[in-house]
Amino acid sequence: MSEARDNLPQRLLEHTVAQDYSLYTEIDQAVWRFIMKISVPFFMENAHKSYINGLKMVGLPIDNIPRVDEMDRKLDNYDWGAVTVKGFIPPIIFMEFLSRKVLPIAVDMRTNKHITYTPAPDIIHEAAGHAPIIADNDYAEYLCSYGEVAQKAIQSKYDSDLYDIIRKLSEMKENPNTAPDELKKIEEEFEKKSSDNCRISEATELARMNWWTIEYGLVGSLDNPKIYGAGLLSSVSESSDCLNSKVKKIPITIDCIHQDYNITEPQPQLFVTKDFKNLTNILYEYSETMAYKTGGISGIEKAIMSENITTCVYDSGLQVSGVLKNYFNDTNKKMTYLSFDGNVQLSYKNSELNGHGITYHSEGYGAAVGLLSKIKLPLNQLNNNQLESLGIKEDYNILLNFVGGLIVSGTVKKILLLDNSPILISLENCTVRLNDDYLYKPEWGTYDLACGSKIVSVFGGPADWRNYFNWRPTPSSKIHQSSNLDKDNVELNELYKIIKEYKKNNRPKIDYIPVLNKLYDNYPEDWLLCMEIYEIIIKDPDLTDEIINLRQYLNKFAKNNNLSDTIGRGLEIIEKT
Repeated sequence: MSEARDNLPQRLLEHTVAQDYSLYTEIDQAVWRFIMKISVPFFMENAHKSYINGLKMVGLPIDNIPRVDEMDRKLDNYDWGAVTVKGFIPPIIFMEFLSRKVLPIAVDMRTNKHITYTPAPDIIHEAAGHAPIIADNDYAEYLCSYGEVAQKAIQSKYDSDLYDIIRKLSEMKENPNTAPDELKKIEEEFEKKSSDNCRISEATELARMNWWTIEYGLVGSLDNPKIYGAGLLSSVSESSDCLNSKVKKIPITIDCIHQDYNITEPQPQLFVTKDFKNLTNILYEYSETMAYKTGGISGIEKAIMSENITTCVYDSGLQVSGVLKNYFNDTNKKMTYLSFDGNVQLSYKNSELNGHGITYHSEGYGAAVGLLSKIKLPLNQLNNNQLESLGIKEDYNILLNFVGGLIVSGTVKKILLLDNSPILISLENCTVRLNDDYLYKPEWGTYDLACGSKIVSVFGGPADWRNYFNWRPTPSSKIHQSSNLDKDNVELNELYKIIKEYKKNNRPKIDYIPVLNKLYDNYPEDWLLCMEIYEIIIKDPDLTDEIINLRQYLNKFAKNNNLSDTIGRGLEIIEKT
């Protein structure tokens, strides 16, 4: 096991599944072989130079689906690791894996009906797409840095809702048992949601950067770009189409965050970076505009607009997590009070403060911000002597006037100090007033006064995910790898198995013809096994007629617009060999 994987916390391991290699069918193995057979020669010419070297370095076999444990051991040589997951996992979880230098690999395999492209994450996309480029240090640095930055992005409620729809749509498209009316319903839901006008969030902008780099990026010059994006490296059809002149090539800048994309269609334009270090520079340029670095009013307004859970961080280190609804300015028009709705969590250094979780703060929270007017200092900068000199000690009544007019009064119940600085002051019979407005009243219960002069950072999600969402380990049996074997392809899978055994045992070429005839008669839509048989018998002079008939049979499939390039490339490689 890699060191990176060994160091993962349990809450991330909760999203992993075991790779059950026995669940891969012979059809699955043939799909992998064929994709790699036609892709590797193409990418030797058209992918970034690290791709081909990376195949060996990260343990990717050509002839069979990889075992991810073996990939994990190989990636350990580059300070990375790999885990297997089931389909889509929450974006924030995916990003944390990357930030810890662990590549999540979807364990399921696309069906042969979706051999050229699958809308759902699968082992071809993750293993053959993402993994090989990690052998390039500059790319690996960008991937890790992207995970670190994207974890902090503020995600809107719209983003969360759209993600759920995309996940359902992708999984339903890949599932052969999906009812057409159900698929149509979710497609209409996706179209409606996509057309909604909404404020673009940080998470959306970073998702666009991810799409135009990690998924669909080109590297090199505009005249001779090379492929490195995993979406292109794992798409048989789009990888070849993307390099023609019909697809516009644009030098990548930070402006790529303004270019939307459609996951259901080929991309009409792609962005080209001169090298991978340039991507890291662009990422850091964007990060300087993000709320987790800027804090202040701009960060607060992003949080409010998101209508989602965010965390506001005081200069004292106190973290307030929840849905921020509003903020109030004082007489100097400076922010002096924050108002949260619903469940709120108070934390320090990403750990929930004892007794200050969502059960206790279940009806919102009001957070004061600013300096005490008398001494022009924030509460968090006062030591014990200074607190006592102001009468701030347990069981004492206090009246605190803040610069700008905010007034807090009540009886001190408890002072919480962390790292020798006050973080929270709990007050009974508390009143909080701003001008003539009451922001907190005594009958509302104990008031926990936040200590700090300003908000230095605002980031997406709660500070302590585990406690905010009341995380508990779930039985691993709840998530498991799927199999593509069903009642409709059991017999076909047996034919694939027979051909595999024939090839392994060097059976005479004539023995393949009865299997071929069964395919003609019983499985007229399956071309992949016909292609394998064609490769095996092509040089046998005693089977000339059968070879000619099989070639003509495959030509019929090649006329299909979705398969013409794929089958054509396969035939070309076989016949050249």
